[in-house]
This record gives sequence, structure tokens and C-alpha cells, in this order.
Amino acid sequence: MQGLLQTVMQQALDQQRLVGVEVMVAQRGEIIYHQAAGWADRENQRPMAKGERFRLASVSKLIVSTAAMVLVAQGELQLDEDVQRWLPGFKPTLADGSAATISLRQLLSHCAGLGYRFLEESDDGPYARAGVSDGMDRSDLTLAENVQRIGSVPLLFAPGSAWCYSLAIDVVGALIEKVQQQPLDQSVRALVTGPLAMGATDFFLSPEQNVATAYVNDYPQPHALREGECVAPFEGTVGIRFNPSRVYDRQAFPSGGAGMVGTTSDVMRLLETLRTGGGTLLPSAWVAEMARDQIGAHEIPDSPGVGFGLGFSVLRDPVLAASPESIGTWRWGGAYGHAWFVDPLKQLSVVALSNTLYEGMSGAFVNDLRDAVYQGLWEEQ
Repeated sequence: MQGLLQTVMQQALDQQRLVGVEVMVAQRGEIIYHQAAGWADRENQRPMAKGERFRLASVSKLIVSTAAMVLVAQGELQLDEDVQRWLPGFKPTLADGSAATISLRQLLSHCAGLGYRFLEESDDGPYARAGVSDGMDRSDLTLAENVQRIGSVPLLFAPGSAWCYSLAIDVVGALIEKVQQQPLDQSVRALVTGPLAMGATDFFLSPEQNVATAYVNDYPQPHALREGECVAPFEGTVGIRFNPSRVYDRQAFPSGGAGMVGTTSDVMRLLETLRTGGGTLLPSAWVAEMARDQIGAHEIPDSPGVGFGLGFSVLRDPVLAASPESIGTWRWGGAYGHAWFVDPLKQLSVVALSNTLYEGMSGAFVNDLRDAVYQGLWEEQ
């Protein structure tokens, strides 16, 4: 497997699709591959090294969703309770103006009827007009103010009736703050990253702490992501407005859906904790609930054979998905250039954090790496 993975990584670097990347693979609880390659900071010739910090973007959702599930396991939150009990200022309505009830389960599974500003078709979309932040730009809003603005936009559909990737985990972050009665960064530290000794994972960095420089796919090579640059991950959308310096701004609100920074090893520690049943963090029954497809007949756009659990996607049909992964595989990624997956049947966890968007999240590298892992496992049998 080592040679296959190194070839995939080196090809992506040689073809200038990635600037730098760190990959870790664990099977049956043992790290069987861990390598860093390329540049963490190309302009200053700082090589990518194991243990590099990355802006996690939507990898944050895994961590914050787990924090919410810890509170569910403790009896502090109920999956199917109206979240307005805790967030009275969050008052979503349907398109006709009638009131709507949203549960934590619907938030964690992205079936609440919310959307994302970056997925709107124009700069004059409803979230843009409401001044909503997607959590990766510089904003003077507090978390409570942003959630109130999210709730002021009519829902895209009745909660539970469809699926749409959304700001739901930012709302979950506000919910966690209310229950814990402390800021989200402190709450997540108390609930997840502290107990698991994920010491390099947080919402903010100190000025002396390095983080991998962010790059954008371009020709003939990726360019450094500029402050305030807007990059669309999908055609027909306005795209994400990035402020990479946000991670150093402790006045920025902690975005549960996109605001964390961390390392490959820390992400792997959480994945392996969940894969092996939750350890002392979370009872196995609640891990199983996270890993259960929650969205029924609803489809994820452009993702045949894939459903969604509580915090990540769940593979329904490997044939439809054209994937070598086993049924029930968990997967997600992050806009700064990340992908991870867990195949519980094969006792396999894979984390690939890069500094290049969007190749490291949804480019050819992601499937090439996946296929190399499974080819390596097959050859070793």
C-alpha cells in the first residue's frame, strides 16, 4: 500500500493539483501509513511535515456534531426536541410565513430546511440579503447574531422533507453554547478535544503558531488564497468567501460548521474513537445512531448511493456510488482541501488533509487516494 499511496500523492504534487498534503491510514487500530509531502508554505519554502496544522473548514462538523452527541448521551439534549427551547431567538418559518419546528436530529443530518450563503445563485440571495456569514469570512457578528440571521431567512423546505447541505452545524454550535453555558470553543474542549487529548485542535491560533498556507487550484499552478477571495466549489453558485487570517482573530465567532483548526493525527484520533465504539467519550449506541442513514428516501445531489447520518455521509450502495468502500462507510471533507472516511466493516480509517482547494476535497486526488487504499488492502490479502 505504501508505494501506491506515495505514487498518488506525488502525482498530485507533480501535476500541481496539490501544494502540500498529509495522509494517515489506520486499520484495526494500527497506523499503517503516515506521510507528509509537498509544501506547507511554498513561497517561504517550508516543507509539509507530519503534525502540520490545517484550517479544517467542514471537518469541524465532525467534531462539533460529536460534541452535540455527547450532550445527547448525557441527557442534556434530546435529538427530536424543538431546538427553540434553547434558542428562543432562532425562529425559522416556512416560505408561506408559517412557523416551523426544527430538531437537533434534523440539524445534524442537514434536513432542517436551511442552506448556505455560498450555495446561492447570486450575491442577492436570501442569505446574502440577511447578512449571514458562512463562518469562513471575517465578520463582526457574534454567533448568536449570525444564528438569528440564519433563522430570519425562510426555510428552503419543511424540516424533514428533503436534504440540503447547510449552516445547520453553526446552529448546533449555538445550541451547545446555551446548554454548556460557555463559549463554543470552551465547550468543544470540555466535551471532545480535551477528553481525547486533541491538543492541536481548536477554533483559534496564537500569533506564533503556524498553519499550512491555503492555496487555490489554478493554471499553471495553485495560487495563494487571498484575503476576501471568493471561490465557487460548484458551478452556478456564488462561492465561499475566504479570510484565511480568521483563524488568528479571537474576536471572530466560533463557527461550528467551518471554523476549527487541527491536525491529521487529531482528526484520526476522533475517527478511531468513534469507529471502535466511542470509548469513554460516547456510548456505542449513540455512535451507531450517528452512523445510521437518517435521511430515508432523500437524495444528496450528485451523490448517487449516498445517504447521511448525524454529522457525515453514509454509503448506501457502493455500486451506485462507483466506490470500493463497504456499505455503511462514513465520509466527509472540508473546503480548504480535506477528505476523510471510515470503513467500519474493514476496520479502516483514512485522513487526508491538504492545503489546496478544491482538489483536496473534491478533485481527482480524493478518489485516486481511496482507490489506492483499497487496491493496497486487496494486494495484501
